[in-house]
Amino acid sequence: MPMPVGLLSLATASPAHQLPQDEVADVARGLFADRFPQFERMAPVFHTAGIRTRQAAMPMEWYLEPRGWPERMEAYTRVGLDLFVRSARAALDEAGISGADIDIIVTVSSTGIATPSLEARAMGQLGFRPDAARVPVFGVGCAGGATGLAIASRLAASQPGARVLLVCVELCTLSFRMDDLSKADIVATALFGDGAVACVLQAGAEGFAQVVGRAEHTWPDTLDVMGWRIDPQGLGVIFARAIPPFARQKLRPAMDSMLATQDLSVETVNRFICHPGGMKVLEALEASLELGQGSLDHEREVLAEHGNMSSPTVLYVLDRARQAGLPPRSVVTALGPGFTASTVTLQAA
Repeated sequence: MPMPVGLLSLATASPAHQLPQDEVADVARGLFADRFPQFERMAPVFHTAGIRTRQAAMPMEWYLEPRGWPERMEAYTRVGLDLFVRSARAALDEAGISGADIDIIVTVSSTGIATPSLEARAMGQLGFRPDAARVPVFGVGCAGGATGLAIASRLAASQPGARVLLVCVELCTLSFRMDDLSKADIVATALFGDGAVACVLQAGAEGFAQVVGRAEHTWPDTLDVMGWRIDPQGLGVIFARAIPPFARQKLRPAMDSMLATQDLSVETVNRFICHPGGMKVLEALEASLELGQGSLDHEREVLAEHGNMSSPTVLYVLDRARQAGLPPRSVVTALGPGFTASTVTLQAA
């Protein structure tokens, strides 16, 4: 069994601009109804997605003008840095430490490109030491919260006593496009929000929970399930295969296999803490894992208030779960491009 790694803190940060779902639906209809013949058939997704509001990096009017890579990445760097600093500072404060106490910084983000990466840009504001190790992680998408937690805990376990800061920052709304519409673009417009989360980990520490296991499963020949395409105007979303039926059919055997490596089973897990990719995905997860219908309540609350923020979302759910009181054993799990399921097993303090 790997050395337990304590989760000392967890903090979230959201941008200021609210996107009420009804307003987004009205704006989308005005923009797309005449240009995309299938819009009215797809329009119900705005009301069946289980989202009341979302937060966005920019005010709504910003998205209504044509934008290219320079403008999108300028917004990513500026707003992403702000969210990084706010979430990290709150996590450091909760852990009772400063930036100078951090030995390793893991940054997860797949919705923009900044070189130097966000943790380098935040070093002065947060007081990171010059010898702090930097680990930027790109390309894991919605699985990034669980994958990042697994990477950060592995690094902590490999250096007992080291304090590791994990920060997930995603600005999904910057991928909003008006130039080349597809069904996937409409779904993304109805689902995506922006946000950040940070936590501090340390091997041998107790914290509010301990990471006691990690596992991943990547299905072969599934590169087309989800991801980004790289276009002259910016990132474009790919949903080439329907994710809910895939999850309903494929997740349980993979979960059984991942848990078996830890001498666990689905029945021995008190709570699955899942990435809420959308309402249909949540229903598929409940069916596949044989959970009670509606049992993923924290997931539905996060989805309703923030939308799908990609990597930070599952850790927003973890924050809700810990506030409600974590059960003895829980499994943080998220699906992302690859197509991959990532899991982290937690033991409550």
